Amino acid sequence: MNSLKEFFWFCSGASPELLNRCPTENSKYTGIGATVLFTGIFAALAAGYALFTVFDSWPPAVLFGILWGAMIFNLDRYIVSSMKKEGNIWKEIRTAIPRIILAVLLAFVISKPLELKMFESEINGELILMEQALFKKQEDTIKARFVPSIQLLNKEIEQLKAEVVNKEVIRDELRQIAQQEADGTGGSMRRNLGPIYGVKKQDADRVDQELASLKTNNDSLVARKQRDIEMLQMSNSQEIAGLKREKYDGLAARIDALGNLTKNSQPIYWANLFILLLFIAIETAPVFVKLIGSKGPYDDLLHTHEHGFDMYRVEQTTKYSHDTATRLAFHTREKKESNLESELDPVSYVSRT
Repeated sequence: MNSLKEFFWFCSGASPELLNRCPTENSKYTGIGATVLFTGIFAALAAGYALFTVFDSWPPAVLFGILWGAMIFNLDRYIVSSMKKEGNIWKEIRTAIPRIILAVLLAFVISKPLELKMFESEINGELILMEQALFKKQEDTIKARFVPSIQLLNKEIEQLKAEVVNKEVIRDELRQIAQQEADGTGGSMRRNLGPIYGVKKQDADRVDQELASLKTNNDSLVARKQRDIEMLQMSNSQEIAGLKREKYDGLAARIDALGNLTKNSQPIYWANLFILLLFIAIETAPVFVKLIGSKGPYDDLLHTHEHGFDMYRVEQTTKYSHDTATRLAFHTREKKESNLESELDPVSYVSRT
């Protein structure tokens, strides 16, 4: 138990020598160290799962997860150990704000992969829908290149067929007029096959010949345009069949799917929010424990130890400054004396030098 306690002290960034002199502070720093350790473990699991979703391989995921967890552990340990209790709550809050912001950012990074794992079944279902929507969008993009041409050809075919139908209507009307002239039900109202009937019959026969010629020509054009439509439809089908149907997956796709789920489902939205808040609480817990905790014996001993080091540094700096100033004064005085001697006895000075 002592080894475990000292390990948690190491995780908290506290000094074991000073904590052994403060029995009442042992539990607090043991809890802080355990929180820092578990935060690093959560970070390792999250990073490992995130990398596994990208590469679908365990060895790099485990290696990267351990490295990421160690980095987060070291960063949290530094954040906690760098916070000092000085008895001024407002100064401590201002000092803690950057550390809290950093802890919140780390919580966002750590929580996201674990959220993806917790909602994995729902995300898989959403990915299927997103995959189908993506395939449909690809098909629609291909169809958009062929559909206008096919529609234009169908419209031209309808126009060609309409010309034939209109010509048939005109022929039928002329035939009816000639027949009515022959049986006396129309025209001159006289039952005969005279010259008037002959003229009307010629008009009907002329239009019938025009109809036959038009029908032959338009049928040829219709057949050609229908072949063009079949070729366009075949090209459309071949390009759609040639689409690369890859599975829609990956870290970005899963994050996108989770975003869709949170937009469309209130329960998932609140569950996702609570998980994020939980990780924020876990990540900021060591900082808030140091912040809201009262100044204890360990803080006094640490302050005394650091103050002693500061005083030693000031003492050594002052000593070195004094020694340097003394040496400079000595050299300055020696130079002045040499200059004075040279002025009083130049010959003796020159011979001596």
